[in-house]
Amino acid sequence: MTERIVNDFSITVGTVNGSGSSTANTTILRALFKMGIPVSGKNLFPSNIQGLPTWYTIRVSKDGYLARRDEREIVIAINPNSFAKDLDSVAPGGAFFYADDIKLAVTRTDIAVYPMPIKSLVKSNPEITANLRDLVSNMVYVGVLAQMIGMDMTKIEQALDFHFKHKAKPIALNMSMVKAGAEWAAANLEKKDPFYVESMNKTDGMIMADGNMAGALGSIYGGVQFVGWYPITPATSLAESINDYLPTLRKTVDGKETYAVVQSEDELAAIGMAIGAGWAGLRAMTSTSGPGLSLMTEFYGLAYYTEVPVVVWDVQRMGPSTGLPTRTSQGDLGFAAHMGHGDTNHIILMPGSVNECFEFGWRAFDVAERMQAPVLVMSDLDFGMNQWMTEPFKYPDVPMDRGKVLWEVDLEKIKGDWGRYVDKDGDGIPYRTIPGNRHPNSAYFTRGTGHDEMARYSEDTQTWVRVLDRIKRKYETAKKYLPGPVTHKQDGAKIGVISFGSTDPAILEAQQMLAGKGLKVDYMRLRSLPSQDEVFEFIGSHERVYIVEMNRDGHLREILMVEKPELATKMSSIAYNDGLPLTAKFVANAILKLEEK
Repeated sequence: MTERIVNDFSITVGTVNGSGSSTANTTILRALFKMGIPVSGKNLFPSNIQGLPTWYTIRVSKDGYLARRDEREIVIAINPNSFAKDLDSVAPGGAFFYADDIKLAVTRTDIAVYPMPIKSLVKSNPEITANLRDLVSNMVYVGVLAQMIGMDMTKIEQALDFHFKHKAKPIALNMSMVKAGAEWAAANLEKKDPFYVESMNKTDGMIMADGNMAGALGSIYGGVQFVGWYPITPATSLAESINDYLPTLRKTVDGKETYAVVQSEDELAAIGMAIGAGWAGLRAMTSTSGPGLSLMTEFYGLAYYTEVPVVVWDVQRMGPSTGLPTRTSQGDLGFAAHMGHGDTNHIILMPGSVNECFEFGWRAFDVAERMQAPVLVMSDLDFGMNQWMTEPFKYPDVPMDRGKVLWEVDLEKIKGDWGRYVDKDGDGIPYRTIPGNRHPNSAYFTRGTGHDEMARYSEDTQTWVRVLDRIKRKYETAKKYLPGPVTHKQDGAKIGVISFGSTDPAILEAQQMLAGKGLKVDYMRLRSLPSQDEVFEFIGSHERVYIVEMNRDGHLREILMVEKPELATKMSSIAYNDGLPLTAKFVANAILKLEEK
C-alpha cells in the first residue's frame, strides 16, 4: 500500500475565466486554513474578461512553506480546452479529477483518475435554476475533493459563511452541492492516491489577506487623507479597498468626511492631484502598475525637485508595454530607482510579505513627510492579488512623523525671512510651511523650474548645482529612517543570497533545500533603497553573493554594482521572470549550477 502523504502537496484547478470558480477555489483554501493547515493560493488568470483557461493552485504545507511549487500532485480539470495540458501536468503518483462530460481520453496509468458527474448532479437539484447552474456547479468538485482527501465539512461551511457574509440562502445553496459531491464520491469512488489532509494548529492566531487590502488598511491607519487613482491591473483593488474601508474606519468631523478618494481620468491626473494634496499638507497617495508609472514619471520628477511628500504604490506586472497584465514581475525596479529625466534618486520601500504591505502602507507617509520627497512602495501581483497566510496587522506604535513643518508659533520665533530650501541642520532636509498657515511670513513660491534656497526663480549655474546636490544629500539621511534588511544566517556559510519582495518565501525554502544538500548560504532580504551600509558589509563578508530577482536583466544587482563598484565581482545575477512566482526548486538549482562552475 502506498504510504500516506499528509498535508504536503499542491492542488491545481483548471477552469475557464469568468466561470465563477473563484468562490469554489477560495472556499477550499479557507477551509484548509480553518483546519489549521498552512496554505497559500496562487491565481493564474488571463487578462481578458472571460473564456480563456485559468488555473488556481493551493499549496498545502505542514512545514509552513508558502512559495509556489513546480509539482502538481492533485489536478482538477473542468475546462475541455486545457484538459490535455492539465492531464499532462499531474505529477507521477498524483490524482486527476475531471468533469465526466469532457469526452477526452485519459491514457495515463501512473496516476489515480476520478471522473465527476458535475452537470448531472447539478441538474438533479430542483432548487438550482438554469441561470445558476454554471456558477454553483463548481461546488461539486469542492465536495468530491473534500471527501477524497478528508476535509472537514464544517470548515467548508464556515468558509462559505465568510465569503457570503452570513447570507443564509447562498450559503445553503452552495453547501447543498458540496454535500452532493461528497456523498456521490463516498458512494462511487475508490481512493487510489496517497494524499490526505488532517487538522493541525499551525494557523492559530493567523489571518488570510492579500497585499492590496493590507496596503490599503496600512495607508488608512497611517492617516491617508487623499487618494487619486486610475484603474489598472493589478493595482485597482488597492484603491478600491481604501474606498471600501474608509467610511467604516475614519470618523467624520461635524458630519463631514475627513478624506477624499478621487477616480481620475488618467494616471497623469491621479498623481497630479496627489502631489497637489501633498503640497497642501495632506497625506496623499496614488496606486498604479508599470504602464501607469511610466505616465506618472514627469509629475514624479516635479515632486522630487519641489520636495513635495507623496506616496505612490507600484503593484508590478509584466512589461514592457502592456505586457502581461495578469502576471507578476519585479521588472520596474531599474526604471523606478532613477525615474524621471535629469539627475534623480528615489526612496523605495519593498515589502517582503503581506504583513509588510500593511506596515509600509503607514510607514511610507512618515518617510515621505520626514524626507519631503516622493516615496515609491513596490509590491507586485503575487502579493497584491493572491491570498496569503499572515500574522494579524499591528496598529502603528509610533506617532505620525510630519517632518520639518513650521507652524505659526515656529515662524514667530524666526527673525527675518526663512528659506524654503535652506538646509539648516546639515541633513539635506529643509523646512516647509503648509497652506493655511496664517503667519504673514509663511508663504513661498513652489516651482518646478530652477530656484534658489529662498524659492526664487534662478538660472544661475552654481545655484542649480548647489540645490541639486543638497537634495541628493537627503538620500543619505533617508537611510536611518528606512526599514533595514532582514538576514537569515547559517553557521559557516561563505555564500550569500540577496533578494527583495515576493521572492522571499521561495528563497527561505531554497535555503533549507540547499542546506540539505550540504551547501550553507546566508540570506539577506532588502526592504528599502537607497541601500544601508550593512548591505555592502554583507556582500563584502562573503566569497560570492547571488542576487535573486524576478526580472530579465538583474535590476537590483545593477543598482548595487553602481553603488559599490568595488564589490561588483562578488555579485552574480539569478534573474528570471516568466510571469509566475519563483519556486524554491528553481532558486536552489540555479545556485547549485553556478556553484559547480
